[in-house]
Amino acid sequence: MSSPILSSPIKSRGSLAKRIGPPLWLLAELTYRCPLQCPYCSNPLEFANIKDELTTEQWLHVLRQGRALGAAQLGFSGGEPLLRQDLEDLAAEARSLGYYSNLITSGMGLSRERVAALKTAGLDHIQLSFQDSDKELNDQIAGSHKAFDKKLEMAQVVKEYDYPMVINFVLHRHNIDHIESILNLCVAIGADYVELANVQYYGWGLHNRDNLMPSAEQLRHAEEVTQRFRKQYQNKMQLIFVVPDYYETRPKGCMNGWGSLFLTVAPDGLALPCHSARDLPISFPSVKSTPLKDIWYGSDGFNKYRGDDWMAEPCRSCPEKGDDFGGCRCQAYHLTGSAENADPVCDKSSHHHLIQAAVAQAQRSNDVRPLLFRNAKNSRQLAES
Repeated sequence: MSSPILSSPIKSRGSLAKRIGPPLWLLAELTYRCPLQCPYCSNPLEFANIKDELTTEQWLHVLRQGRALGAAQLGFSGGEPLLRQDLEDLAAEARSLGYYSNLITSGMGLSRERVAALKTAGLDHIQLSFQDSDKELNDQIAGSHKAFDKKLEMAQVVKEYDYPMVINFVLHRHNIDHIESILNLCVAIGADYVELANVQYYGWGLHNRDNLMPSAEQLRHAEEVTQRFRKQYQNKMQLIFVVPDYYETRPKGCMNGWGSLFLTVAPDGLALPCHSARDLPISFPSVKSTPLKDIWYGSDGFNKYRGDDWMAEPCRSCPEKGDDFGGCRCQAYHLTGSAENADPVCDKSSHHHLIQAAVAQAQRSNDVRPLLFRNAKNSRQLAES
């Protein structure tokens, strides 16, 4: 394996100009296929029309190139990555290359045999997602009447194979009031780490935003309960509570800056600075035709929002731009129509009223349209509309 390139200069990128470091986190989105239908999924709405998944050999080539660039963390995600029957081969290659590898899964398609095979292959970490602590609601949100029982079974198997017990719950209006029973379930199954991730509004989550966003009172209560459990189980279970940024006045420093640390490869080989960036009106290269090194350092798409030359006001003169990098480009594009605008979460943005209106809508819990579930039929209909 060749030595990683440590840095390369950005040309004329203003006061945030710096040398481009290597990608430290490689996210391998192995497939958009999934047996579940979660209405908050961050996959693109038109996922059903995105075909031609990378082959095993192509993924192996991506992993080797990523490690040569300097990536150390590797995530296998989707869709549901367990639908790829070559997952164990990819995990074994990741181990041989020196990655720390993480499987992000719903647990559907997992079995005792596959957990054993992944352990043998050298997979380091499994993150298992639940939809709720209540079986009926869990299965309703997942779109599968067998999901909850399967997840419980696989949680115990994962623990038996001495993996850290990492549980993820996506919180939204329909389950956030169950926060105490959610955390009690995590205690019961022996979770070591729990991520309570409020829905981030991209993909299907954005489409269903008005029916998913919790009220300010729901959010306040959930944070109070989480803090109580954090104190009670501080030596046994680590709790991470991810707040929906719509309730903030400053945007998150999305992906730690565009093209800074994270490199995503989509199922069809499109290389992206983040998993939502394919929605932007930007031409991104494919790993099928362009070496990963050239994509990371030289492509127009990855260089487009590095530095601050691209920024308009109020970001350009803002003293906080080195902390939040202008916020999320995808959120700016979806909500304001231009990715160059300040993230409207910021209360300095001239578009902040859009966030305020969405938050106000969340207080009117009965004035919402029905959830649209993530499935191939709905995906094709949205693509055609």
